[in-house]
Amino acid sequence: MRAVFYEQYGDPGVLQYGEQPDPKVGPDAVLVEVRASSVNPVDWKVTAGYLDGALPTYFPVIPGWDLAGVVTQPGPSVTEFQAGDEVIGYVRMDTVGLGTFAEQVAAPVRTLARKPRNVSWAEAATMPLAGLTAYQSLEAVGVSEGETVLVHNGAGGVGTYAIQIAKARGARVLATASEKNHEFLRSLGAEPVTYGEGIAARIAEVAPDGLDAIVDFVGGDDWVASLEHLNDPGRVASVADAEVKEHGGSYVFVRPNPADLLALTELVEAGSVTPVLAESFPLERAADAFRSSIEGHVRGKIAVTVGEH
Repeated sequence: MRAVFYEQYGDPGVLQYGEQPDPKVGPDAVLVEVRASSVNPVDWKVTAGYLDGALPTYFPVIPGWDLAGVVTQPGPSVTEFQAGDEVIGYVRMDTVGLGTFAEQVAAPVRTLARKPRNVSWAEAATMPLAGLTAYQSLEAVGVSEGETVLVHNGAGGVGTYAIQIAKARGARVLATASEKNHEFLRSLGAEPVTYGEGIAARIAEVAPDGLDAIVDFVGGDDWVASLEHLNDPGRVASVADAEVKEHGGSYVFVRPNPADLLALTELVEAGSVTPVLAESFPLERAADAFRSSIEGHVRGKIAVTVGEH
């Protein structure tokens, strides 16, 4: 099969495109013909070696944890899916080696759910990691109807999902971003707050009664500054700063979860959540997709398509 891979840590220049062995399907996995994947910051951080030691790595590495595709071969013990099923998945293993930037992936069923019927392959591929991160962060702080939640980095890949999921739960959503992204945040249903120095005062202006919950998708000083407006000190979650635990909050490292992924699919099919696709690259240009992600300031997600999809 054709795939993107790298044989040593480095910048996007280490990525190669060529032949790799076809994956072998275990008893609790299915073979998926990949139609699209997507880029997450963790992909180029893993490629650079930043997670070396946290996850055992076996070279050559095929990067990528997101996929959207079609099941072609169920494993012998699989009853959840059959050949022809359209699926999405957050295919994170316990090791780094066999990722989703490839024509085929052997994906454990614990990582998969059915693909939404009303979005493209590229849009669907943006859902798993970013959507699950948003969903599980909001679960960690228990956002519900009538509450006010602050989303740090609302215009990013995870933030766009968090805003929409929180709105679907009936929450009032504030979201931080630069001023150039304020109208974009409004289009998602959020009230924009400019990030940076003075953020605590700006939050006080728009939420004088305080915040019920905070979810942070960027790290830095802003989420700490916003804590003074949090009515319940424990209702804060961060995916970027483990020090959140010292404030009584939750550090979220997203996990594959088929029930959560199916909940996302249902929200998308109901029209409550719409994937925000910033741009798309063919598989052979995965290095360019990485570079675009590294440059930052992307609204939504970057997809990588396989074949003609």
